[in-house]
Amino acid sequence: GKYRQWAKKHSFESMLPGDIKAWKEKAEQAQQTINSHLTECKRAAIEWLVATDQPIQALDHPKFQDMIDVALWATNRVKIPGHQATCAEIMRIFKNHLTRLQMTLNVCHNLVLHASLHLICQHRVLLLVAQ
Repeated sequence: GKYRQWAKKHSFESMLPGDIKAWKEKAEQAQQTINSHLTECKRAAIEWLVATDQPIQALDHPKFQDMIDVALWATNRVKIPGHQATCAEIMRIFKNHLTRLQMTLNVCHNLVLHASLHLICQHRVLLLVAQ
């Protein structure tokens, strides 16, 4: 009674045998939940690998690992954007990259913009042909 009240009041973790056992059981339950999520993640990654005919090394790629790390932090399902949204985001990232490159190299803005628009247009044509 009094010890537990004192421990709670002073934010002290009780070291009584029953409290230690309860704490360990709670930690074990949390670990089982984490293990379950990791098992699901591994299964999904392997199914993706097979379904998309990726080489096994794709799972070792740092960008794939980053994607999985981000997805594991999600509290709900991860929503993957559609084709148009993905293309728009790729172009936005590419434009930002070119802007940073231009600033770094101090290249004429019009030349870089023209070249990037040309590349984007070529890429869109290739995407349309591939579909």
